Amino acid sequence: MNAELIVSVSGIRDATLADAIEFAEEMDRRAVRLSLLVAPRLKGRYRLIDDPATQSWLRGRRARGDAIVLHGYDQAATKRRRAEFATLPKHEARLRLMAADRVLEQAQLRTRLFAAPRWDISAGALQALSQVGFRLALGLTSILDLDRDTVQKARVYGIGEGFRAEPWWCRALVLGAARTARRGGLLRLAVSGAQLGRSGPRQAIVDAVDLALFHGAVSEVYRWEPYSLTRAA
Repeated sequence: MNAELIVSVSGIRDATLADAIEFAEEMDRRAVRLSLLVAPRLKGRYRLIDDPATQSWLRGRRARGDAIVLHGYDQAATKRRRAEFATLPKHEARLRLMAADRVLEQAQLRTRLFAAPRWDISAGALQALSQVGFRLALGLTSILDLDRDTVQKARVYGIGEGFRAEPWWCRALVLGAARTARRGGLLRLAVSGAQLGRSGPRQAIVDAVDLALFHGAVSEVYRWEPYSLTRAA
């Protein structure tokens, strides 16, 4: 059985947009679609709603078959502070999810898919996701269908945003990706927009994609299938 390849990009904003565009074009040449992890607010004063160029590009990518995934709201992780949704109780998580959902709706980028910053989500935040209407929760080692209460096990191989970016880790990522693809599993690759501006990490992700395709991996995106479609299948 062929492996399934999902490539995601996070941290897309005005400062990283050019690198994200270049990377997306490189993936287009390989017929690899992207899952674009979008946060309404990022470090500093950046707000997606004030960035029409990034909004337009994201909408265009979705029209071409890429997926939009909500990736938190507005709190960047630091050495002293854990990722935004890692410890939130249900009530606070629900408020942040509702606020983020409204921003994406205004930007015409609304989605029912959620990946917590650094792939770390609390039990309370998981409960809040269902209440707000999200269908899929993406974790570090699993993909949870919130409607069906089912879990698909598959770990993320990432660079940046909580993952290392040193040369030894980039080499390990490429080897791990090739191993997963050979075994026919689900290969989840992730890279931050900031790391796409560095030649070493960027090349590692490209090499991992090329090896996966060499071993017959099929490109996919994060998605939730409605019940009618799964029954018909």
